Amino acid sequence: MSSRDIVLGIIILVAGLYALRRAWIGVLLWAWISTMNPHRFAWGFLASAPVAAFSAGVALLGLAFTKERRSPFIGLPVTILALFVVWMTISWLMSRDISEEYWTWNRSAKIYLMIFVTLAVLQTKEHIMAFAWVLIGSLAVLGAKGGFFTLITLGNYRVWGPPDTFIAGNNEFALALIMIIPLVYFLQLQVTRKMWCHTLSVVILLCAVAALGSYSRGALVAIVAMGCVFWWRSPKKGEVAVFIFLIAIVMIPMLPEQWWGRMDTISEYQTDASAMGRINAWGVAWGVAKHHFFGAGMSYQYPDYFLLYGKYEAIVRAAHSIYFEILGNHGFIGLLLFLLLWITTYREAGWLMRNARGDSHTLWAAQLGAMAQVSLVGYAVGGAFLSLGYFDLPYNIMVLVVMAKKWVTSGAWQSQELSQKI
Repeated sequence: MSSRDIVLGIIILVAGLYALRRAWIGVLLWAWISTMNPHRFAWGFLASAPVAAFSAGVALLGLAFTKERRSPFIGLPVTILALFVVWMTISWLMSRDISEEYWTWNRSAKIYLMIFVTLAVLQTKEHIMAFAWVLIGSLAVLGAKGGFFTLITLGNYRVWGPPDTFIAGNNEFALALIMIIPLVYFLQLQVTRKMWCHTLSVVILLCAVAALGSYSRGALVAIVAMGCVFWWRSPKKGEVAVFIFLIAIVMIPMLPEQWWGRMDTISEYQTDASAMGRINAWGVAWGVAKHHFFGAGMSYQYPDYFLLYGKYEAIVRAAHSIYFEILGNHGFIGLLLFLLLWITTYREAGWLMRNARGDSHTLWAAQLGAMAQVSLVGYAVGGAFLSLGYFDLPYNIMVLVVMAKKWVTSGAWQSQELSQKI
């Protein structure tokens, strides 16, 4: 048993016990464990302990004991998510092998359950900001670590995510970092001390370096798209333009020849076996959806489907696209619900950006809406090349957006000011 296991175990245990009295602490503990997976970096018993199950359990107990809870259905995206979860479950029950796909369904169902728990428990601005700091900071720390590794190795080695997680692969980890960069900028807009502001600037730089150091071609496309929207949505366009320019100046000269060689394959996808394999898997997903109303279930990666619908090969491959992953798994209705979820979330974030910027009390919500839109653009573009349809980060961004809108529309800050005057 290492000292790292002991210290981390004590922190988790104390937070879990405290969560029984303060339900929102349990939600923060779950967000930290499920996003950063700190126990995966332990060296002893904690690395394989059911830490995520413990954090989810105390969060659920906290929800049961607390009187400060509300209905989680506080916005249109939440209703669409509920419909998507129902359709996903029906799709799984109609699949060819329910028991084989149970693990995947169970993992996704737990994530969605905790999304609804979070929406029911977190209500105040302090809750929302604490959740944002834990969620964003958990990935930002990993990104800073990966960026530092890229710099000291001069980009000669790939950056990987935490083992045994959604983002363990280099491509998946890169997308997570791209999505988190605008959200770190949102946090930077909330701090007043220059030391924290400069620290977060360094974190943004290191996250971008780590994303490029992943050697992910999809990440390169996503970071360009995200960077453009990031600049457009930023209230400080001049400073952001200079910052992006500095990132390019720092990174471009140090990227090794093998990095450039991998990026060159973007324009030569017809001769790249990996790219053509993805295109073939997309065609299989389309074929499955056309012939199976409910889709294939939690996975369409079956040899006979690839034999029937594969155009270029019969090798079973992952979808490598959030859109074709959902299409093959849950059919056209599943894909429609999935797209509606993110379209409505994007629109809700736009509502915040337009309607919350006129008051100093709600400005933070407008800034959150703007940066959430940037993050979702990164997910929409980068996710086109990755199987991350059930990844919890974008769903947690949806949580932040709908909670912030609920806070703004309820006039929570006005009632707080009134009580202070009385």
